Amino acid sequence: VQLQASGGGLVQAGGSLRLSCARSGRTFSSYDMGWFRQAPGKEREFVATISWDTSRTAYADSVKGRFTISRDNANNTVYLQMNNLKPEDTAVYYCAASKYGRNWYSALDYDYWGQGTQVTVSS
Repeated sequence: VQLQASGGGLVQAGGSLRLSCARSGRTFSSYDMGWFRQAPGKEREFVATISWDTSRTAYADSVKGRFTISRDNANNTVYLQMNNLKPEDTAVYYCAASKYGRNWYSALDYDYWGQGTQVTVSS
């Protein structure tokens, strides 16, 4: 069971990145999929989640209107499109899978985690 996050990098403020999370080893089509991030010296925080059937999404207030989460179950991939990036978005971004989706905003709700991809936004 693996989640492989990619797409991070260095970008100037106002720029865009698209993160991808490829799933392998099992089908995650019935799992809610989320993104969290962790900046140096800070706790891991919720960014966005999408339900298994794409009918529902949720976003942290800090990214609403700038980030969009989507998924392609046929290709076992979830995406995070990040626009108008700000220096405060700098963090390691992790994708995660939740089987029961009881509390999307809590990292404890997620059963599987990817290794993280670094996003750095320069001012």
